This record gives sequence, C-alpha cells and structure tokens, in this order.
Amino acid sequence: MTVSTAKAPARNAFWAGFRDGLPFIFVVIPFSMLFGVVATDAGLTLAQAMGFTVLVIAGAAQFAALQMMMENAALPLVMLAALAVNLRMAMYSASLVPYLGAAPLWKRALVAYLNFDQTYLTSITRYEARPEMSVSQRFLYFMGVAAPITPLWYGMTLLGILLGSSVPDNWALDFILPITFLAMVGPMLKSLAHLAAAAVSVVVALLLIGLPSGTGLLIAAGAAMVTGAAVETWQERRQ
Repeated sequence: MTVSTAKAPARNAFWAGFRDGLPFIFVVIPFSMLFGVVATDAGLTLAQAMGFTVLVIAGAAQFAALQMMMENAALPLVMLAALAVNLRMAMYSASLVPYLGAAPLWKRALVAYLNFDQTYLTSITRYEARPEMSVSQRFLYFMGVAAPITPLWYGMTLLGILLGSSVPDNWALDFILPITFLAMVGPMLKSLAHLAAAAVSVVVALLLIGLPSGTGLLIAAGAAMVTGAAVETWQERRQ
C-alpha cells in the first residue's frame, strides 16, 4: 500500500507530461514527414536519413545540415552549421541543471538525448510553476512530454522517406526547406535583438550569396549572433 501510494505521484507526473506533449504532434507529423521527403530528395538513402533523424533528433539542425549538403558544402561546414543552429541546446541543458542535476547519470543522459524545443520549454515551465516536484517527478514529467513526440518523429520521418521516392521532380521540393525555416523562425522574433539579428542575417547572406559551399550562410549566422548579442547588451545598459 505504501509503495503504491509512493508511485502514484510519479505516474501522475508522467501522464501530466504526456498530456502536455500531445498538442505538439500536430507540428511533429508534417515536419518530420517533410524531413523524410527532403532527405530523400537530397539523395540520402533510407538508412542514412533514418540514422540522421534518430541520432540528431533536432529538426532545425537537421534541416540546416541538409540545406548545406544540398549546396555541396564540405563536411566541416555542414557540421558547423548544425552546431550553430543547436547552440541553444547548451543553454537549455544549463538551465535544467537546478531541476535535474541530482538525477542519476543514465536519467540525465536520456534527458540530454530528448532535450529539444518542445520537451524543454514545456518542462521548464512546469518546473517553475511547481517547485515542490521531486527530481523523480521532474524526470518522469520530461519523459511524459517526450513520449507522444519522439516515436512520431521517427515514424513520420520514415513515412516521408518512403513517400519521397514517389514524389515527382517537378514538384520542386527544394522550395519547401526555406519556407519551413521561415515558418519556424517567424514566431520566434519577439524582441528588438531578434529582429536586428534576423535583418543582419538576411542582408549578409544576400551579399555573400556568391561564396562557395554555403560559406556565406555561416558568416551571416555569425554576424547575426554578434548583432543580437550587441543589441541585447545595448538595451540592458539603457535600463
């Protein structure tokens, strides 16, 4: 009876996370399927595309790397682009330490693997609203958010790969990738620093469009990050 009572809050934490993660499937289904289609269009085999999506499990970084590969960029540049896009994960991980840092190593490793935008943002919001949660409950809540998203990410990517080979070339799927990025980035532009960084990245990327292997995109990304940081620093000094 005592054991059952102790396990109940943990189960509740998992299912609370599961419920909070469910709405994201409406985003994950088309996005992961699109990655499968575009990966096939870029020339990746089924094993390569699935290995990519299972190992990386980071939509924006996957699309960024894929875009560089389609532009025949060198491997170091492809990896650099993916790392640049995923730099925010380092900040996500650091902010989770006060809540999950006391968990066993295997649990922290699992959280690190499943730490993407949806799991992080949903979980950190819950942790801040419920400071009384134990470490075990926080871990299970995080796993609950990931539970409805992760299998769908794998499965719909596979479906996109299988469908991709039957999509005619004249559908011009290469347009989907930049459009998807615009749809992802647009809602995230919420401050002056964001807008300034976005504007600088567009201008620099267009000015350097002639550079080989997508080098101009990397330079534009660096210029955007510097601009965003500079604007935020300037705003903080004014306050």
